[in-house]
Amino acid sequence: MIRHLLLIKFKDSASSEQIDELKTLFELIPSKVDGVLSVEWGLNDSPERKNKGYTHAVFMTFTDNSGRENYLPHPEHEALKQVFRPILDDIVVFDYQV
Repeated sequence: MIRHLLLIKFKDSASSEQIDELKTLFELIPSKVDGVLSVEWGLNDSPERKNKGYTHAVFMTFTDNSGRENYLPHPEHEALKQVFRPILDDIVVFDYQV
């Protein structure tokens, strides 16, 4: 398995409706893209205040490398990016093998 972690910092101008739309799109990915086992969406609530402005996280699990390779160029991923990019200020992407 491969874990795919996104730490997200949205633009100040991003509305809650835009963020909710993005969340829904992410949560639908496992039902639309072979090789994506799960998606979790979370909002930072750490009392340590070390998130450096990153407010949201997405945690995806791919079956294996072929699942990730299927997802990255997939039309559903491309559609998600069309919604994501206009409201994104910064992102950290971190993948690791389980």
